[in-house]
Formats: sequence, C-alpha cells, structure tokens
Amino acid sequence: MRLFSDRHHVAELLAYLAFIAVVLAMPAMMDVFWLNRFAKYLVYGMLGIAIALSWGYAGVLNLGQGLFFGLGAYMVAMSLKLQSYTSLQQGSDRPVPDFMLWNAEPGAPTELCCITPGSWLWLPFQTTWFGIVMAIVVPTVIAYAIGSAIFRLRVSGVYVAIITLALVLLVRLLIIDFQPITNGFNGLTDLGWLTVGGFEFDPYMVETYYLIAVPTIVVLLLARALVATRAGLILQSTRDDANRARYLGFDVAGYQVFFFAVSAAIAGLAGMLYVVAAEFASPTFMDLTFSISMVVWAAVGGRSSLLGAAIGAVLINTIEATASETEMLQESWRAIIGLVFVLVVLFLPRGLAGLSHDIVARLPFGKRRRETAAGAVANPAE
Repeated sequence: MRLFSDRHHVAELLAYLAFIAVVLAMPAMMDVFWLNRFAKYLVYGMLGIAIALSWGYAGVLNLGQGLFFGLGAYMVAMSLKLQSYTSLQQGSDRPVPDFMLWNAEPGAPTELCCITPGSWLWLPFQTTWFGIVMAIVVPTVIAYAIGSAIFRLRVSGVYVAIITLALVLLVRLLIIDFQPITNGFNGLTDLGWLTVGGFEFDPYMVETYYLIAVPTIVVLLLARALVATRAGLILQSTRDDANRARYLGFDVAGYQVFFFAVSAAIAGLAGMLYVVAAEFASPTFMDLTFSISMVVWAAVGGRSSLLGAAIGAVLINTIEATASETEMLQESWRAIIGLVFVLVVLFLPRGLAGLSHDIVARLPFGKRRRETAAGAVANPAE
C-alpha cells in the first residue's frame, strides 16, 4: 500500500489522523466561548487549504482570496438577515431588512420588491437553501470567469497577484457604495440562526462546532485526494515548468482554471460557515490585510502542504488571540506576529510542514523515500 511505502507517507498519515482526532475532540476540552472561537479558526484553516491549493500546488499567488470568502459570506448572510427578528418586525407581510427602511425614500413601499432600487435582488434569498447554494456557486462561477480570462491569456506571476488584488478591492468598494441594498460599510448584522430541518444552529452550540469542523475535515481530505490524482500531478508539473507541460500537450490553462475555481469554492464555503459562527458579514472580509493574512498563514504552515497551511492558519490566529488579550502584549502583538512571519520566511522557507519533513527524514528507522533535492523542494511535505 503506497501510504505505508516509506516513512514520509506514514508520518503524513499520522499527521492527518492526529489533526482529525484533535479537531473532533475539541468540544471535550473547551468551553462554549472558546469552542466558537476555535470554529472560526477552523474556517481560517479551510482558507489556508484554499491558498495552498492555488499557491502551493498551482503556483498561482492569489491576493484576492478574500473576494470569494466575502461573496460566500454575503450570500448566506442575506438569507439569514431575512430570517432575523429585525427583518420580521418591519410591518410588512414578508421580512424586510431594517436598514432598507432607514435608507428608503419617504412614502416608499415597504415591500422587499421595491423598497429601494435593487432591493428585488434579495427576493430569492427568502429561501435559506438558495443562499447556501449561492455561497458556493457564485464564488466558483466568478473564479472560473476570472481564471479563464487570466490563464487563457497566459498571464502569470506577479500580474495575477495584482489583478486579483485589484478585483477584491473593487468589489469591496461596490459593496460599500451600494449602501441601500448592502448596508455599506456596516455590513449585515443581527442575523438569524441557520435553521436546517427545523433545527436552529446556535453559534455557541457543540452541534454548530461540528457543522464547521466536519466540512473542514472533509475539504482537507478531498483536497488531498484531488492533488494526488493525475490532474493534480499535471498541475504541479505546470507549476514547475508550464512551457514543458504545454509542449507535452497538456491544457495548462484548463488545469489552472479548474483548480482556481475549486480554491474559490472552498473559500466560498468557508465564508458561509464563518457567518454561521460569527453572525455577521462585513466588507472587511475583502480588505487587503485579510487576503494577505491568508497568504501569511499558508507561508507559516507550508504553502505546499494542505495540512500545514490549515495548521498554520489555526496556529497564527490562536497566537494572535492570546497575544492580543494579554495585557503586557496588547501594544505589541501585531509586531510579534510580523516577527514570527519574518523568522519563518528566513529560517523555514517551506514552513512548518517543511520542518516536519526534514525531521522525519532524519529519523533512524523506516524506509527512505528516493527523491532528488529538486523534488524535495518542489513537494516538501506531501
């Protein structure tokens, strides 16, 4: 069996099992406040997986991943906003977001169809399942369109980073400018709880934690299986030498677009789950700092390792929360995080996953994997 063919595969298998066991056991070790917080960190871990997939495996540095996360968040937040008590108590037969009344012209109808220009866009979101489905479909379709435009034109390198960065900032400005239908800079707050089959997911319930933890584990395993397929191996070859892959007859752009869209779908799912745990959606999801933070998480954990990127996201956010709430570190915790990132870049360019790979390679037992130095650099952890 290939998984047990050498020490690295055994170590990888054990690492995945340990991560899954820890995630599933968290409710027994934390109170509900920290459990809710850890659920958000797992969402960030899912974002780390998305970044590793596009950056580590496809070689595409996407600085606009917040766009797909934010779109997923807003799609489901619109549905949950219409389920909230603030939307049900506006004197209309059907729920209307309170901020639309605040922005409506005097004497305007109080129906969702026409209370403000464009408010009819909210009509389908009266069905919660529509918001849930759109949270994944919209980011995926937009990523496919953007990826097709970028990769079919053979745009690469820093230009991809600049384009994605510009797009996320553009959409952020649009959301803020369309105040009457998005609540602008304030975002969507006072959301109702997600209800499935009559069961309400209180953000501080153990059931809600598992609603986030289980998809995170599933995404991790599916992404790992995906990169091990023939398509994943071809993608990694395009990352290492795209021209050689083209000469061999592979549709390089097609593979890049596919994995770019998959990465966006994961980010959209993460955005949806974050709203369930945090009960708000905000334009800050599309801030430059947030998108860059995702890159930092992946870099610290190891951009070429899906599990490493997920652990990096959870670890960095845990350190941030702990440092920011420690009185003597409140003024300097951002500098601490920056220092951690600098040290990792200088001394652990392959992140924590690369470090673990090197440690496993030095263990005095097991069968060594035959690999070249170049291969070790290209695929350090998995």
